[in-house]
Amino acid sequence: MANKRDLKKQIKNICGALASECALASQFVPGIDREKMNEIIGKIADLQVTTIERLGVAFDKSPRDFDNQVAYVKAKKEYFAKAYKALVEGFNTQAEEIVKEMNAVLPQAQKDANKEAAAK
Repeated sequence: MANKRDLKKQIKNICGALASECALASQFVPGIDREKMNEIIGKIADLQVTTIERLGVAFDKSPRDFDNQVAYVKAKKEYFAKAYKALVEGFNTQAEEIVKEMNAVLPQAQKDANKEAAAK
């Protein structure tokens, strides 16, 4: 599990890369729906903001709620591991949906050109 600073950097980098792909495609791919791409960029920004907001989780128990310090540390570790896993899964799911939307906006001619380039 990474620390919050690293997670924020990764989230911002991923969202920035997705948004820049949308911006480049809307400027340089002929026949693309620019309005739809702008909507997708908005969704990417929303994903970034909501995911970073979800990073601020806190363990709601204190050491006095447990029999000993070992049980407290174990429960705290499990809690944060579960929260981290849920955060990553949610982010990945939303990012995949955004990528599908990005691909759906591309004109068929561009999709065919991308397939040919990937085959080489």
